[in-house]
Amino acid sequence: MCFSRFIILSLILILSGCKHFSSNEYLGDKGQANSWQAHKQILTPVDAWQISGKIGIRSEQESGSAVLFWLQRQDYFDIRLSGPLGQGSTRLTGRQGAVNLTIANRGVYEAHSAEALMQQQLGWSLPVEHLLWWVRGLPAPNSPSKIQLDSNNLLNQLEQSLWTIHYLSYRDESGMQLPERIRLEGAGLNITLVIKEWNARQLGQ
Repeated sequence: MCFSRFIILSLILILSGCKHFSSNEYLGDKGQANSWQAHKQILTPVDAWQISGKIGIRSEQESGSAVLFWLQRQDYFDIRLSGPLGQGSTRLTGRQGAVNLTIANRGVYEAHSAEALMQQQLGWSLPVEHLLWWVRGLPAPNSPSKIQLDSNNLLNQLEQSLWTIHYLSYRDESGMQLPERIRLEGAGLNITLVIKEWNARQLGQ
């Protein structure tokens, strides 16, 4: 897989519109259920954030990394990658229904959805709605999931839509426990997301 395709994959993976679904998860230790539900009630309403960090992607064919900036405002996103993985700079903006992808030295691509854009550029797709939830340390509630919690009743491991997500560390941001380091495995890829700066809130509050 070439670096330009890695960039497109990186951007689309971290994109989704804000939606709310009924829960559909399996928790092995029922004794942690009350604490887990309380944690979810704090994070689920968060629909706006600014993230700075790094993303690394590895497959059997290629590997690379880039600096990440991700601005989310409800269903609007502005995601930028720069560095070796981006071969300069790459930017994905818009919302479901109108998505623009700008790749340095290649041009601008448009689609009605992130899923369609991935299909056009890569020839296959991923569960792109899920990472909006995964980045907050929550399972996406629109498909079955199996979760394991750590001693602090935070996600330790999540299995969903043929992906396994490992939560390696958290940080406290304004009283919210948010992921700091995440590893995702699926579709022949190993993705590491390191968040160096979180600024998360619920719009209007």
